[in-house]
This record gives sequence, C-alpha cells and structure tokens, in this order.
Amino acid sequence: MSNAMYNKMWHQTQEALESLLDKESRNVMESQSNQVFIFQMLATFYIKYVQIFRNLEDVYDQIVHPQKRILIRKILDGVMGRVLELKNEMVELELTEFHYFDDILQDLKLAPQQLDIPIPKYFLKEKLEVIKGREKILAQILADTGLKIPDKKYTVKGIPLEEAVKLIQIAERARQGRLRAMFMKQIFLQEHRAKQAKVLGEKVADVRVAALRIQKVWRGFHQCKKTKKQREEEMIFLGMKPPPLFNEVSATVIQAEKVSSLRNEVQIKHEENYKEALVTIKEDLKLIEGPDIKENLQDQIRHWFIECRNLTGTFPEYPNVEEGGSAIIFSNKTPQQEEDEGWKMSPSVFLPTMEEGNNVYKDLWKNKDESWNFPQDYDPELIKQEKRKELESEIRVQVDELMRQELKNLKLAVDREKEYPVKEAKKKGGKKKGKKGRREKRKDKDLTADRTIESLYKELVEEGLLIQALKVNLCDYIGEYSYLGTTLRQVSIEPMPSLLDVRQLIALYGILPLGSAAVHEKAPLVKSLLLAGPSGVGKKMLVHAICTETGANLFNLSAANIAGKYPGKNGLQMMLHVVVKVARELQPSVVWIGDTEKTFYKKVPSTERMIEPKRLKKQLPKILRLLKPDDRILIVGTTQRPFDAELRSFCKVYQKIILVPRPDYASRFVLWKQIIQLNGGVITNALNVSCLAKVTDGFTQGHIVEAVKGVLTDRRIRQQTYKPLMAVEFIAKLTSMSPVYQEEEESFKNWYAKTPMGKKRALALTGGNTEKEKEKGKKKEKKGKKEKKKK
Repeated sequence: MSNAMYNKMWHQTQEALESLLDKESRNVMESQSNQVFIFQMLATFYIKYVQIFRNLEDVYDQIVHPQKRILIRKILDGVMGRVLELKNEMVELELTEFHYFDDILQDLKLAPQQLDIPIPKYFLKEKLEVIKGREKILAQILADTGLKIPDKKYTVKGIPLEEAVKLIQIAERARQGRLRAMFMKQIFLQEHRAKQAKVLGEKVADVRVAALRIQKVWRGFHQCKKTKKQREEEMIFLGMKPPPLFNEVSATVIQAEKVSSLRNEVQIKHEENYKEALVTIKEDLKLIEGPDIKENLQDQIRHWFIECRNLTGTFPEYPNVEEGGSAIIFSNKTPQQEEDEGWKMSPSVFLPTMEEGNNVYKDLWKNKDESWNFPQDYDPELIKQEKRKELESEIRVQVDELMRQELKNLKLAVDREKEYPVKEAKKKGGKKKGKKGRREKRKDKDLTADRTIESLYKELVEEGLLIQALKVNLCDYIGEYSYLGTTLRQVSIEPMPSLLDVRQLIALYGILPLGSAAVHEKAPLVKSLLLAGPSGVGKKMLVHAICTETGANLFNLSAANIAGKYPGKNGLQMMLHVVVKVARELQPSVVWIGDTEKTFYKKVPSTERMIEPKRLKKQLPKILRLLKPDDRILIVGTTQRPFDAELRSFCKVYQKIILVPRPDYASRFVLWKQIIQLNGGVITNALNVSCLAKVTDGFTQGHIVEAVKGVLTDRRIRQQTYKPLMAVEFIAKLTSMSPVYQEEEESFKNWYAKTPMGKKRALALTGGNTEKEKEKGKKKEKKGKKEKKKK
C-alpha cells in the first residue's frame, strides 16, 4: 500500500471519527432509562471505536510524515482511552466482564474477528533499543549466576579406537545377516510357488487375459483419481474447502512486507530530519526575526503604559512572572469565552482530546495541498509557526525584565510614586507546601537511597524474583468467538466466556494501559488482575503475552518463589520496596503471583507451613495503595483453586477477576488444526479434525498440545507422505489424561457467583437491588432507635 493510500485511509478514518464524536456529543445530554437501549448504544459506540482504533493504528504505523504522526498519535491514544471507558461503562451497566454483540455485529455487517483489540506496534517499536539492551543484560546476569536453563545439547563421550572398531564390526555383521536372511526368504518363496504350480497343474496364463486384467485395474485406479480430483474442485468451488496453496505466502505479501519495512526506515529518517529542523529553524528565526519580535513587544508594552496613564492618570502595575508577565495583558480571552470552554464538560476524559485532535486535522490537514511534498518529509512552515510562538514567549521573559525596570524609571521620573514592598502572603503558602512535601518524603522513605537501579535490578535477577518472560504474542492464544452468547442470555442462561473474550479482556485491562502512558494515566485504573481457571487453559501464557506485547519486566512473587528469600519482617519490607522501586523505574512492569490462592489460604496445609505462603497477604493491599495512575505496574495473579482462598481479602486485592474457561467446540476445532500444523503435522482428508474436537470436550489447550507433541515425533512427521495422520492416533494419547469435568467447571462458576461482581450480577438478575436497599434502610433506622434509647 502506497503512502497516498495510507493518507486516504487516514482521511476516511477521521471522517468516521468525526461522525462518531458528533453522535456522542448528542447522546451525552439525553437521559435514558431503558437498560437494553443503553447497552445497545454503548456497544455500538464501542465496536465503532475499535474499528477506528484498528485503522488509526495501521495509519500511525505506516505514515512517514513526522508532523502528521504527532497528531495521529494523540488521536490514537484518545481512541484507545475511549474504548477502555466504554468497556468500563458496559461492565458497570451489565455487572459482568463479558459482553455479547452478535446482533449488533449482524447489523453493522462485521465479522466477530473485527472485535479483536489491535495492539499498537509503537509499544515495542519506540523502545526497541531499551528492551533489547535490557534483555541482553538480563541474559548476561542469568548466565553469570548459572540460573539460565542451558539449551539441550547432546554430549558425545569419546571411546577407545579398538572398542569403536568392534562396535562397527558388530553392526556391519548384523546388517549382512539381515540381507542374507531376506535373500534366502525370497529363494524359499520362489521354490514354494514352483512346487505349488506343479501340484495344481497350473498352466501359463494367456497374454490377452493378463493384459485385460492390467487394463481393468489401471482404468479403475485412473477413474478413482479423476473422481477424487473433481470432488475436490467442486468443494473448492462451493467454498467448503480452501484452494490449493491457500496457506502459502504469496510473492505479493512478501513484497508488501519489504515495502513496509522500507517505509519504517523512511519513517525513522524523516523523524530525525524533523528533530534536527526543530533546532535549526528556531535558531534561524532567532537570528532573522528575533530583534523584530523584541522591538514589537517593547512598542506594544510602551503603548500600554501610555494608554493606562491617559485613562487612569497613573501608570499600571506590571504583572508578575507567575501571572504570565506581559502575555496576560494582550490575551484575547473574554469571560464569555472561558465560560464556553468550561461548559464542554463530558463524562469522558478522552473526548476533549479526540475533539481537539479532530479540529486540528480539519483546520490543518483536511484540505491541505501537499502536491509539493511527495516524499512526505516535514513541513518547514508549520515548524516556523510553532517556533515563532516559542521564541516570542522566550523573548517576552527578557523584555518583561527590561520593561519592569523602564516602568519603575517612568514612575519615578513622571509620577514620583513610591515603591511598595511586595506582599509576602504567597511565601507562607510555599512553606506549607514544603512541610507537606517533607511529610510525604517521611512516609515513602527510600530504604535503598544509596544504591543504583542497576545494582537492585541485578539483585532481583540473582534472587530469582525478576525473571525472563517467554516470547509469546497475544495472537498465539488461539480461540474462537462465542456465537450463542446473546441467545443464551435472552433465556436467562449465563454462557461460559469464549477464549476470544478472554483475549480481549487481557488486551483491554493489561496490554493497552501498560503500553501507553497517556492511556494509563487517564483511563479507568486497573491495578490488579486475577486469572482463575483449571490447569492447562493458558493463564501463565497470558501473563507472558502481556510482557511480550508491552516490553514489560516480569517479577515473580509466587509463594513458592519467595520462600526463604529476604527473611523476617524487615526482609519482607526490603524485598517489596526493591521490587516496587525497580518496577517503577523500569516501567512498564508486571508483578506475577502464581498459585495466588496460597497467599490467601483459609487454612495453611501442614505440608506448606514451612514456606510461609501467606507472607504477602497483608502487604499486597499496601502495594496497591502506593501505585499511582502514572505508575505503569500491573499485579497479575493466577490460580487453579480460587475456592481455597479467603474470599474477602482475595477480592479486595484483585480488582478485576477473569474466569478463563476450558475451550468450547469452536475453539477446540481451531486449536487442533493450528497446534498440529505448528508441530509439523499435515492435515489431510484422512484426519477428521471435527471428530477430534467433539471427542475432546472437557480437555484443555495443555492437553491438546501434550497429545500432539506425543504423537508427532520426528519419525512420524517423516512418515506422513505415505501414511497420513489419523484421529485415532491422538485419541489413544488422550486416554491417559484427565479432562476438566462438569463438576469442576461448576465449582468455578459457583465461586465466581460469591465475588463482588458475581453478587451484583445475581442481584440485578433477580431484581434484588431495591429490596437490599430497603433492608439497609431498616437496619439504619433500628440502629438509630437503639442509640436514642441509650442516650
């Protein structure tokens, strides 16, 4: 796709965004009581914003014009934030983390895959060097301390020459013996056939009869092949089978990837040119226009002195630096305008950002003639406009100093006015701030003020608390969309979420806020996340995917991993201080607590008392309180047995709870196909994938991966050309595994129903909200009466 095409794509996306912003501003003022209507409206906005997000992400990644990219980035962050806000609205409205949009997708004529949240490439692109450097340091520390798992290398022990010759002789004699045995078997069979022929008196077959037999077999074989080919062509024509070479990467795609990487190089070059131009153009303006600007400002201020003297009879007071100096005198704002600006209040933090960006686009880029700028390098006129303002404000500071002195001289010479000392009211306020600052410093005392971040980083790696994240992308978490969600909810059946829904939540709550500082600071803040589900559903994989997609550090604070490390109360305090300090300094960071139910055990099993699993129980809420909106740190817990934890303190720590289900039929079908192909398997008509997907109901992704790896040995992969894979081979492997039974799934559902969100959802479905409020009111009344009696 050429740069002109991406420009066109940007203009179209901006038009779609403008119409959406217009609809949003109209709907903000309307009050609605119908919950179904409100959800339909929110969901439609959400889906449309996701499409705009996808397009803007592509445009930002490929457009090479540096000034356009600054604006697109601003709007892109705004759209991301708005998507998160709408998601939050839908969660509060429906009181569930999972939503179903089947009917809305049909109306908008969109495929479910278009609901997938795109992950901006700039998360990694813009700090690639930092991430690579950090990975190199981490690998080096691990190698030095011997913590890194060595690659499997088969070591060959040397043996004496005589023994080696003896082994070769044994193998050679065995080979010759096998060949001799085969030869003798053939001679024996030949003699046996000759004897049989003599006994039965068999005559030599007629040549014509033999030829007919051969023809018959050949024609049958040929027709069979022809029919098979015709059937395949018909299936391709009907769209029930992919065409040949469907999965092969075409030359066009390879060429497009080359062009894309070349465009990235141009992007970097233009960015560098733009940064250089910002400096050089400003310096040129300073030399050429600087003296004129200074003179004009001085003339304006002198004119103001004289005007004030004529109107009031005295010279004015010169505005302080804090007030903005002389800039405040010539600002064109009227009280009316300020009122209009204040009125633009809306429930969204990101709408003003998007509207501002859209207005800049309309004023600057929508109808701009760029025929002169074919290579899409920076526009020097725009830099000049921007730098003139900067230069003017810098020169104004110098002019203000001169003009203050001039005003003093005028007052002394003309009015003989006395200079009054400046009031010191503001200084007192300053002192108070200082005290407050000191208090805060005392509160957040730095226990490692004398140490560098590098040394703390090394210490955590050596202690095994900072680990290397596996290279896993979110798209590797394979899953399908649930097509019956809305239908089931209409008949009051709560469907189990699909894997695609889980993937969406990980992107929304984990990846987008961690990847973008602008989004994290203003979007609904998610500090902690719990992934609960049976073994093998990919909880750990999702944790690693968050780190891979955002370039985040991974800290492992699982009960088993911190056992015996940093002992005692002071040790624990020091450990958490170091973890939070490094996580904050080298953000984004993920603090992972595996088997997190152990930290919140109702009753610690006697076998685990030695490792003190509940060490972090009281500390985690404190860490959460310390995290601020500008700290891109996410605490992620994973658990297979959430029912073993003390529910109240567990739910206090984990703000968002995501149930990760076992895969449904659609997801299993996709999983079998992709995992077999990833491990070198070839899917033919002989392999009934649908049958595999049906039979493996209850089995998780872990089971499927294990079964596929067990079957697809190197030898079996080589045999595929003459012995295609069959479903029976995999089923035999699955017989030794235990699936997730219905009872286990029900226990997860029942546990979730006891969580705050689960309770709210159940109350909303039974219409119990009003009754509960009445009960609360009655209790308060009773309490009030009792207190009165006591008095």
